[in-house]
Amino acid sequence: MRGMTIRSRPATLLGALLMLAGCAGDRMSGGLFSGNSDPVTTGSIRQQPQVDMTGRWVLVSPGRGQCNMNFGGGPGAPNGGVAPEGGCPGNFFTSRNWNFEQAGLILRDHTGQPLGQLSAAGNARFDGRSVAGEPITLYR
Repeated sequence: MRGMTIRSRPATLLGALLMLAGCAGDRMSGGLFSGNSDPVTTGSIRQQPQVDMTGRWVLVSPGRGQCNMNFGGGPGAPNGGVAPEGGCPGNFFTSRNWNFEQAGLILRDHTGQPLGQLSAAGNARFDGRSVAGEPITLYR
């Protein structure tokens, strides 16, 4: 650092930090979700998407019907309860829990068995499939 002025040290440090941030960004990208809700993997730590699931959602299965579902858990929670309002397609009337996993958003029945898996398709929309293979959409 000999011969370096005080004025050039911050610039050098800033350049090094930006370079490191760019490298880390390449290693940390990827995942099932898109937009602001991307899960980020750092080593073995996985951060959940920043989606507030709390509130009323509509579950639709084309040609099979739709129903309203009330999600609990609080803002930023990785899991919570589900209370279907009735008339849900397939076995989704048994939905009781939801959680974010590596595979995406998983809806589970009262015994803990998966009913469907969805991935974020926008700010307030998830698309996926039931365990029977039928397409499903969850939206606000």
